[in-house]
Amino acid sequence: MFDANDLSVLDSKYFSVIFTDAFDVTIMSRNTGHYWFIHNPEYPTPGTCIIFHKHKASHPYHQHGRANSLKQAVRSIQSHDRWQMQGRPARR
Repeated sequence: MFDANDLSVLDSKYFSVIFTDAFDVTIMSRNTGHYWFIHNPEYPTPGTCIIFHKHKASHPYHQHGRANSLKQAVRSIQSHDRWQMQGRPARR
């Protein structure tokens, strides 16, 4: 369950906050325009977050990973943004 302290890690200069409630957060990165949905089902243990990601609003979400807290999920998203902005490596 997300509380006000958890939600305070959502920097409005970095993210456009689309939706928040006790179990879900939907944000858009202002750097990449990518959308992120973070769900905290509190199962099997409190604090487990599932991170979903999509590149455009019209695309479906895919699972990006998991985190132990919203703060850790935000760090993962910011790391992904850095990787994305530096350019993806060429496929062989």
